[in-house]
Amino acid sequence: MATKKNELTKEKIISLYMNYVLEHNAKPKSIYQFTKENGFSEAQLYAYFGTLDAIEKEIFIQFFDKTIELLDKNPSYTEYDMRGKLLSFYFTFFELLTANRSYVLYALQQHKNQLKNVMILADVRKKFKKYISEITTDDFRIQIERFQEYQEKATTESLWIQFLLTLKFWMDDSSAGFEKTDIYIEKSVKAAFELMNITPIESLIDFGKFIFKEKIQKQD
Repeated sequence: MATKKNELTKEKIISLYMNYVLEHNAKPKSIYQFTKENGFSEAQLYAYFGTLDAIEKEIFIQFFDKTIELLDKNPSYTEYDMRGKLLSFYFTFFELLTANRSYVLYALQQHKNQLKNVMILADVRKKFKKYISEITTDDFRIQIERFQEYQEKATTESLWIQFLLTLKFWMDDSSAGFEKTDIYIEKSVKAAFELMNITPIESLIDFGKFIFKEKIQKQD
């Protein structure tokens, strides 16, 4: 049965696209093929997306936006400090990814070129860095001003790299309930904030031991 024009939404297209990828273990070869198999016209799709790649990027944007939406619904969230907010972000975001793990793993592993895979997250990177700027407290800004003016920009960039490393850890995690990812998040965020406070010793050693143990276990 053809999809009626007034029934087609951005969210519906995304759902159909994710289902197609999961059922075929491959992305559609063309917009023509995708729209024909799902009973709507190319013109209808172009009202929302210009390319299939744009759909892929939008999926991760929606994961991010949904995370922020859920955080904002928690009345306690506004009372958290910067580290607490970032931890809440991580746990919520990766819970959403876990609910869609099969698709996420395909999307982030579809190309042999890892840089090309990461490009799917280009818009998420912008949103993430904006989010970090929004949760950065005045106390933290005053603290980093003691060092260099560009320190805040460097902080958002380093936290983005941490985000990508956490994503990679989650993708490789085979523990029940992905409990090791939860441990990784807690230790890496704690270590990152202590490093930015220039007091890294205990947390960095603890985090380093955890990573070393994980690497050794994967080699056994």
